[in-house]
Amino acid sequence: MRDAGRIEAAIRVLTEIETARRPARLALKAWSDAARYAGSGDRAFVAGLVLDVLRRRRSAAWRMEDDSPRGAVLGVLSQTWNWPADRIAAAFAETPHGPGTLSAKETARLSEPRDLAGAPDAVAADLPDWLAPAFARVFGDRTRREAEALARRAPVDLRVNTLKSDPDRALKATGPLGAHPIPDLPLALRIDPPAAAERTPSVESLPEFVKGWMEVQDAGSQIAAACAGDVKGAQVLDLCAGGGGKTLALAAAMGSTGQVYAYDSDARRLADTVRRGERAGVRNLQVRTPLRPDPLKDLEGRMDLVFIDAPCSGSGAWRRHPDTKWRLTPEALARRQADQDAVLDAGVLYVRPGGRVVYVTCSVLAEENEDRVAALLTRHPDFHILPASEAPHLLPHLTAEGYLRLTPATSDTDGFFVAVLARADGRTPA
Repeated sequence: MRDAGRIEAAIRVLTEIETARRPARLALKAWSDAARYAGSGDRAFVAGLVLDVLRRRRSAAWRMEDDSPRGAVLGVLSQTWNWPADRIAAAFAETPHGPGTLSAKETARLSEPRDLAGAPDAVAADLPDWLAPAFARVFGDRTRREAEALARRAPVDLRVNTLKSDPDRALKATGPLGAHPIPDLPLALRIDPPAAAERTPSVESLPEFVKGWMEVQDAGSQIAAACAGDVKGAQVLDLCAGGGGKTLALAAAMGSTGQVYAYDSDARRLADTVRRGERAGVRNLQVRTPLRPDPLKDLEGRMDLVFIDAPCSGSGAWRRHPDTKWRLTPEALARRQADQDAVLDAGVLYVRPGGRVVYVTCSVLAEENEDRVAALLTRHPDFHILPASEAPHLLPHLTAEGYLRLTPATSDTDGFFVAVLARADGRTPA
């Protein structure tokens, strides 16, 4: 495919996402399935352009004075991909499969795009208007910087599985893909994001990946799991295990000691946990399915640690899933907060006296983070806050209350929030 056909395909996919409120992944798959003539390079180009537009939808369109998918595509090609105006004009002039010749206004804006300094805060930050106050509440005058970092392309991060390998061997295996260590994270490797129109290296195709030497896991997610502390020999419940990424990180940290129980309210998600656990060589994992009656009844009041990777808006992962930013609604956010309260109330039932809860979200919104913990402490006054981490390199990321907040702008990870809560041991002070 030529540039014209690729750009026209991206505009059509974006229109489908916008009008049908269809997830980007499904819209791109539908186009790919229909475009049998498209090669791997074409698919990488179209997907890269679509995702970059979704990351910077409002600012790109504002600079072009055109809020349509076409206007946003033009803005991204010019200001994010740094295409010169003559290349853009040539691509748009191609027929018959191109998006159509540039108008005089489009040509003028490509030459002199509007300055974002004069844009409303929500536009410059590429946020829906209704979310701008929530960002300002958390970040204040750093809102634009934080939001801009959430609009960048994300790397591929790997966690070395110490049950099967070590950092040196894993680095050697992934070196051909450009992997390199991440400072202060001895078990983490990173593959930097490729150019926008290029394919991400296929880690999963490495023989060492198939053998279980490593897992794909964002560095922020790895840090969140490490906030569980020393869990060797412990009884651990991962209450929202999902596909099992943090479950496997906890199991590896336990070194095949103690017991980790994985549960999720959606039984289908646990299939991946079982498969990945076998590949990773985990020997202390029990998967508890919701298809059985009272699957966790025998764990009540027995757990040293309950890990809660709560369902959330996913605002911390907008680099990877930018379409979710535009699909999120106030009503959906309110439902998520209710879900978070419910899972926290469920989780405390399993904590023994003196045990701990680790509450994690991949959200940067206080409504899903600080507010939910404060509400829990009101309902359960026998819990108190502990510092989320004592690692020196993480201290700058601790809030005054002791919560951990990670963001792309401050920690070069996805956005994560971690709160560690301890239950009173019930003993009377001497």
